[in-house]
Amino acid sequence: MTLRVGIIGAGPSGMAQLRAFDSASQNGADIPEIMCFEKQSDWGGQWNSSWRTGLDEHGEPVHSSMYRHLWSNGPKECLEFSDYSFDEHFGRAISSFPPREVLFDYIKGRVEKSDVRKYVQFNTVARHTSYNQDTQEFTLTVENLITGVTTDHVFDKLVVSSGHFSTPTVPEFKGIGSFPGEVLHAHDFRGAERFSGKNMLLIGASYSAEDIGMQAHKMGAASITFSYRSNPMGFDWPENTVERPLITEFEGKTAHFSDGTCGEFDAVVLCTGYQHKYPFLPSDLSLTSKNVLYPGNLYKGVVWQENTNLFYLGAQDQYYTFNMFDAQAWFARDVMTGAIELPSLAQREADIQLWLERQAALADHNAEADFQSDYLRELIAATDYPPFDLHAVSQLFKDWMHHKETDILGYRDMTHQSVVTGTMATKHHTRWINAMDDSLDRYLNGPSQDVDTGTLTALTSEFSAK
Repeated sequence: MTLRVGIIGAGPSGMAQLRAFDSASQNGADIPEIMCFEKQSDWGGQWNSSWRTGLDEHGEPVHSSMYRHLWSNGPKECLEFSDYSFDEHFGRAISSFPPREVLFDYIKGRVEKSDVRKYVQFNTVARHTSYNQDTQEFTLTVENLITGVTTDHVFDKLVVSSGHFSTPTVPEFKGIGSFPGEVLHAHDFRGAERFSGKNMLLIGASYSAEDIGMQAHKMGAASITFSYRSNPMGFDWPENTVERPLITEFEGKTAHFSDGTCGEFDAVVLCTGYQHKYPFLPSDLSLTSKNVLYPGNLYKGVVWQENTNLFYLGAQDQYYTFNMFDAQAWFARDVMTGAIELPSLAQREADIQLWLERQAALADHNAEADFQSDYLRELIAATDYPPFDLHAVSQLFKDWMHHKETDILGYRDMTHQSVVTGTMATKHHTRWINAMDDSLDRYLNGPSQDVDTGTLTALTSEFSAK
């Protein structure tokens, strides 16, 4: 009987799983019966960005949390596919920190070359899953969002690749309900242009806060204040940017901080993270975890401990992204097909505990990068995924973090070397702080309409005065 595999989500993780099976078929293996369900009209997940917030045109929660003028906040050399390089896709060297549309074009290029789109049902959302212990089969109910028709599909293996950066965590703060300005979560942020000349408060101290804050600075915000819960980010911020401890309460436009300081703000952005949410899964199959590098209950970060027919891709916090999803997908594929034989429940649990103990002892970001590099090294060693120099990539992460510490506005102008091809990235034609057009065409074909932030601020002020 042909193996039946269901894949929920066609973002980078789901695309990786499709590519993993395609790779095996090119090497002569029989390919399973595959069905992949994607609620958006195109693949790409987060990278398939939309102007919409809240609900999409079908009344479904908007998936992507990306926004206009978003540029990669990590070197592309750290996420490069080992079987499909940036050189191969673009035909030449490009810079190390491309904008969203460029990376979207890159990840689409690989799967379009592989002809796996035929396995994806678009505009189709997963609604319900049940598992029959006797037959060891999943029944997945999906809805076609165009026709409204629901159908049931039976699978031997189920892959959850729907991501975990789409359902916001929204804390409560005393008095925030009467704040007269705009309050939004980072998930609904779609660009900083409208915050030019405004005093902005960003609650959070991680990547979203950092990037949105510097995006707002780039677009001419009057001031940026970060409010942190535990530790400040501590970068060498521009003069108009400060960090304060956690909010205690709001009084009108005034926010009070736990150090006794206060400030007046025009807008509040909650950069307070995301929840693991899988509404299409019953509780006994649904991962509950904080955003950590190694969630509990997943063997090798992939296989559901109590039901080894269920797989999660990309469920952890991420230094690595696209190539980690690949390593996980190749591993999941080989477990599904029997090429990898899983150890006993007790042995798997012991392995999970070793990783969790090591995770608990991580001292800093450098140690975290090494931890995830070792994790990938173990996955790749178990499969035929093309290996690459993980030690070199880990060093790239460390270099990148150092560059951010020394120049938070200029680190994207640095260049790095590909560990896949050895190609050195080129300097982009425009410094990030001055690059106001993030389109694929402008990125690849050169400047002419980029302006500096001083010019933008002056133009905005002139427009506002009219």
